[in-house]
Amino acid sequence: MKNTVNMKVLGVVAFLGMGLLLTGCKTAPELTETSALALIQANYDQAPAVGASITVGDLGLKQGLTAKYWKLSKVYPNNRWADYTLTDDGKKVLTLAAGGDVIQWRPEPGNDVHFVVMTVAANHLKGHDIKEIQDDVNGTKSAVFTESVNLDGVPNPLQDIAHNAGNKLSSKRTATFVSDGGAWKLQSIN
Repeated sequence: MKNTVNMKVLGVVAFLGMGLLLTGCKTAPELTETSALALIQANYDQAPAVGASITVGDLGLKQGLTAKYWKLSKVYPNNRWADYTLTDDGKKVLTLAAGGDVIQWRPEPGNDVHFVVMTVAANHLKGHDIKEIQDDVNGTKSAVFTESVNLDGVPNPLQDIAHNAGNKLSSKRTATFVSDGGAWKLQSIN
């Protein structure tokens, strides 16, 4: 009788062991920098494409005149203020963030004067330069990476204006990843 009970217990344990062996634990594969960056870029590519915001200062104003994106339309009596109107070429590549088609240039001594334009070419942000992936609490992982504005399709003169001082074309961000069903997924970007 003792052998029969032992055999039944051993059978139950073997049955449960085989069940665990067959189902296995679903552990996520290693999260590499390449796979993490692919998840980040897939997230950006799923978001709607947007135009780049470009701050235009004194140098950019002159570059825009040279590129014929806007033209001088009015000079005020103080000879410091002026209005510039977007040209047809300018309207093809940019819009004024404030709306309309007239730039009201109003410099004052000691004041940092600028205006903002948006590129007509719409692109997705780009992720790159991911740093070492860190293990966080509750099984999540995180990594710092660089998020950059994509200027593909933007004409060179407007790209030159975008690279002037006052524009921030990239920033450091942190991506958090979570294991879901044996695969890594992007949880958030901060």
